[in-house]
Amino acid sequence: MRYFTKRRSLNFKKPYGEQAFSDEDPMNGVANLFDVGLVFIVGLILTIFSTYHLQDMFSESSKMTVMKQAADGQLEIITKEGKKITAVKVTRQTAKGQGTRLGMAYRLEDGSMVYVPE
Repeated sequence: MRYFTKRRSLNFKKPYGEQAFSDEDPMNGVANLFDVGLVFIVGLILTIFSTYHLQDMFSESSKMTVMKQAADGQLEIITKEGKKITAVKVTRQTAKGQGTRLGMAYRLEDGSMVYVPE
């Protein structure tokens, strides 16, 4: 019969006499999910920064160039040299003027381009 007796539960008291752990509150199990979510988000951001080497964006001595294409096909070249960041939009307008020939470019069978200086 000793196995059928009511077991005693720990009854931790708060300073005002309320129970600290109540069996009636269904939110006890999910109280710290917000904190766990924040830790997960910070870890994900750090992983993305290290995977794509984006920490160079915050270094004062780094030089980097990023090319991005919008949904409408507009190209933009973003260049960072030290603390200076410039963004140039590429258009399909033809350029006019005088210049010098720099070399030849050839397209290979696999689709890659090779530049051959003169």
